[in-house]
Amino acid sequence: MARIKPQALLQQSKNKKGPARISVTTIIMYSLIVVLTMFFLYATYRHWSQRSSIQIENRQSVVEGDNPFMDSKKSDLPGYAILDTAKGSITVELFKDSSPEVVDQFLDLCQRGNFNGMLFRHVIKHYVIQAGDSDKLGAAEDWTLKGKHYNQLDTSLKHEAFMFGTSKAKHDNRVFELFITTAPIPDLNEKLIAFGKVVKGEDVVQEIEEVDIDEHYRPKSSIGIRRVTLKQSI
Repeated sequence: MARIKPQALLQQSKNKKGPARISVTTIIMYSLIVVLTMFFLYATYRHWSQRSSIQIENRQSVVEGDNPFMDSKKSDLPGYAILDTAKGSITVELFKDSSPEVVDQFLDLCQRGNFNGMLFRHVIKHYVIQAGDSDKLGAAEDWTLKGKHYNQLDTSLKHEAFMFGTSKAKHDNRVFELFITTAPIPDLNEKLIAFGKVVKGEDVVQEIEEVDIDEHYRPKSSIGIRRVTLKQSI
């Protein structure tokens, strides 16, 4: 076997190519590309996340913005009605939040003068006084017999005296009756829609309650509502 001379081996080793080395410049360029890519991805994420949060805030502002509008609309409505009678004035606070539809109708009828000159048709002592354009007892009919047993009623009843309401019958301009309770009534919600409470003039209500009545609970002398004045505050 022929021997290879050391000079030939040295020459062969020089002719062989070693692995390619990556220059520093290339490393820096690749690093910059990676950094720029990460920055682009982060910027994109921030953009879309901020856009989503803005959209959510806008939706919330629209929803929340409706409530102040409705609240301001409610606050613009009169909160009190003053009933001027021959016996004096009765001030009623209206429940605009709990009975908005009935209050709206009542206010509309007041502005039309529907209650001006309306008579108190029935007076049931220890129960209610009723004003309306009809001689029928209607919602108060059952109370004519119960009035005789008022002393037997529980004094801790839920419904207070001097509540202001109307019957649960279908209302129009002709049958919108007004009731003011003069004592707690256990079945009030079964008969009436209470949409207010007397806050001033309870003595006037009691004075009307003491008028002379006939066997049909009708006052012997006419007494009624002269006019109704609406106010936002008192």
